Amino acid sequence: MTKHSRFFQLPKGHCFIFGPRGTGKSCWLKDHLTDASWIDLLDPVSFRTYLTHPEHLADFTKALPAGTTVVIDEIQRVPELLPMVHKIIESTMGIQFILTGSSARKLKRDGIDLLAGRAVMKRMHPFLASEMGNSFDLQAALDLGMIPLVRSAPEPKLTLKSYIDLYLQEEVKAEGMVRRIDQFSRFLEAISFSHGSLLNLAEVARDCQVKRSTVVGYVDVVEDLLIARLIPVFSKRAKRSLTNHRKFYFFDCGVFRSLRPAGSLDTHQESAGAALEGLVFQHLQAWIDYSAISLQIHYWRTRSGSEVDFILYGNDGFYAIEVKNGKTIHPQDIRSLHSFHEDYPECTPILLYRGQDILKRENILCIPVDLFLKNLIPGKNALDFV
Repeated sequence: MTKHSRFFQLPKGHCFIFGPRGTGKSCWLKDHLTDASWIDLLDPVSFRTYLTHPEHLADFTKALPAGTTVVIDEIQRVPELLPMVHKIIESTMGIQFILTGSSARKLKRDGIDLLAGRAVMKRMHPFLASEMGNSFDLQAALDLGMIPLVRSAPEPKLTLKSYIDLYLQEEVKAEGMVRRIDQFSRFLEAISFSHGSLLNLAEVARDCQVKRSTVVGYVDVVEDLLIARLIPVFSKRAKRSLTNHRKFYFFDCGVFRSLRPAGSLDTHQESAGAALEGLVFQHLQAWIDYSAISLQIHYWRTRSGSEVDFILYGNDGFYAIEVKNGKTIHPQDIRSLHSFHEDYPECTPILLYRGQDILKRENILCIPVDLFLKNLIPGKNALDFV
């Protein structure tokens, strides 16, 4: 099994590390913090101990020498530990806490604000193409995604197929996040058709035969579980009438493909464009987070139908990025980028496509998508290689 180095960096002080299951949080920490004291809340004995007696953490840390790092894995399983962590941080010098989590739901409800200003928030993402190096293959990434747990498995397809079941059983059902798992499962399938598209809650509700308010709650759940994200329309200094819907993305294109029905009416190829767009999205998220730069991801869509997939805007840049699944570039492929560039001449417009050559079409930089992803390296400008 090939082991890939990661761009993730640990801060010096206390921190939360969030990320969906399987993104490598625990493995990375065990590789880099070999002397850390470890509390694994997935272990049944540890879970019961700290759930019933969170004050046990104080006794545990008192026996540790100064300079010790304490990792509490899957902290969301016992959010009652947070006040105790906060108390120890306030009263004890020399103990560093690293708290990992694959869900923010119970923490948001039960006291994560207690550590405000005391712990840095970090996120662990699926693999970047630049982390995989020469072993990165675009088609494999589109089919299997980039989750380390899946890509390192002896049978990646079977692991990917069971990935959502893991969440349904260990997170959603065990934590009582929804009342009916069968309805939530239908929701995941229904909302897979919204991946890379504007999210219409009423339409999703009709597809999975539940109330709109139920879908609103389910969307909150998948966001809290860190397996999906909604991005807003870019409306700063808007010159045109814009839509007000948000766009929906699963955190990994492989998870999307595993949920999206594939049959005679819903072919695997039909979802290829949305998968490619999602792959670019998850890379942009990771690049921004790991670079610790000031950029936010939006999209742009006018009510007349012009749309640009991603607008990256902030103190550290302004990019407009369109993703096309074709190997050739047609005039209509760059039309929306032109419209956006007319309104915002300060931006750098980029078209990503499945071809092989870097081109310039009517002042639009056109880059092969696999080349762009391989060279998207945290800490470097997105276009340094051009």
